[in-house]
Amino acid sequence: MAGSDVGAPRQARHGKKLHKGRRRLNVRIDMTPMVDVVMLLITFFMLTTVFNRPQTMEINMPGDETPVEVAESNLLTLRVAKGDQLYWNFGVEPPQVIEFPKLRPMLVQSLAANPKLICLVKVDRASTYKSMVDVMDELNLASITRFSLAPFRDFDRQLIEGTASP
Repeated sequence: MAGSDVGAPRQARHGKKLHKGRRRLNVRIDMTPMVDVVMLLITFFMLTTVFNRPQTMEINMPGDETPVEVAESNLLTLRVAKGDQLYWNFGVEPPQVIEFPKLRPMLVQSLAANPKLICLVKVDRASTYKSMVDVMDELNLASITRFSLAPFRDFDRQLIEGTASP
């Protein structure tokens, strides 16, 4: 632990007289117990810390290209075009522009009207990755669990060119 050593008396000369000085104490502090406590605290905090796991969304991809038959009345297509513009349509209807804040109410209403609803999400390469993730988050928040990702083709680009932008 801590200890103190008593040194020899100091004698000093001030002028012609010899003065007897005070004894000087040498203090020695043993740091071993403090190191033990620090190591115990580090161990405690390492064992009790909870690390954040990355948030991921599980996507099940089919193994092969098997065609799936879906009724057009059950298919809602969401297209994210260049400039992050959002379009939607049912079946073969012409696509309509929708603003992002209005997407979730529209999805909830569509799911309530048709419980067999399946969404097809098509994202243009010129749009941002964030827009695709935002659309998938909105599908998740609207409790739509059946959706697919499909490539954005030239046909989709021609189809939305005829739609007026807001």
